[in-house]
Amino acid sequence: MKFISWNVNGLRACKDKGFAEAFRSLDADFFCLQETKMQAGQLDLAFEGYESYWNYAEKKGYSGTAVYTRHQPLAVTYGIGREEHDKEGRVITLEMPGFYLVTVYTPNSQDELRRLDYRMTWEDDFRAYLLSLNAKKPVVACGDLNVAHKEIDLKNPKTNRRNAGFTDEERAKFTTLLESGFTDTFRYFYPEQKDIYSWWSYRFRAREKNAGWRIDYFLASDSLRPLLRGAKIHTEIYGSDHCPVEVEIDL
Repeated sequence: MKFISWNVNGLRACKDKGFAEAFRSLDADFFCLQETKMQAGQLDLAFEGYESYWNYAEKKGYSGTAVYTRHQPLAVTYGIGREEHDKEGRVITLEMPGFYLVTVYTPNSQDELRRLDYRMTWEDDFRAYLLSLNAKKPVVACGDLNVAHKEIDLKNPKTNRRNAGFTDEERAKFTTLLESGFTDTFRYFYPEQKDIYSWWSYRFRAREKNAGWRIDYFLASDSLRPLLRGAKIHTEIYGSDHCPVEVEIDL
């Protein structure tokens, strides 16, 4: 099965920048979106052969997630069951017969790390949520996790050391998540691959210079490692300040 995840940074804008063409060319079994920035009824975007599920933030034009799937889920849930987190449309979970698929848009710690304390609480609660699922079935979790884990995962680690997405605190939480039983699928296949990123600032011609960050991930339960078949970052696809990321799993 092929899984795609893409932070579209506003689906209505991305729709006018080739989203449908990219969707069809990637030809995924599951296509997960983050930062849709929509409310219900604002866009009718259906694809033949796919069902779609949407989680909207209460705040208009903010956050939001979606999943398109070719496979009928047993159940779909929204959020992680904690009221302080579930108003921003950040998580959708599909229960499939043999696994859970979770798409997530992790909160950004923001300028001057205004939201870092909240982010730390989120990290603990989201990890607990994934572990509760993993106790029942293997988990595939994807999305914009808003952290570059290692120095290899961003172009300029030294100058970004205390910036949102590359603080010691955020990186440590990601390490803890992996150590609790999850695999960073791209690094599983490409442990030393440099200079490949999934997000570039719109400023300073960053994408043109490839001055980016790898902050979009597919994580898989360690038990799925024997079934992993490949991972890609589609840097050739534009339409957002992020590009799609992919994993293939023999599920």
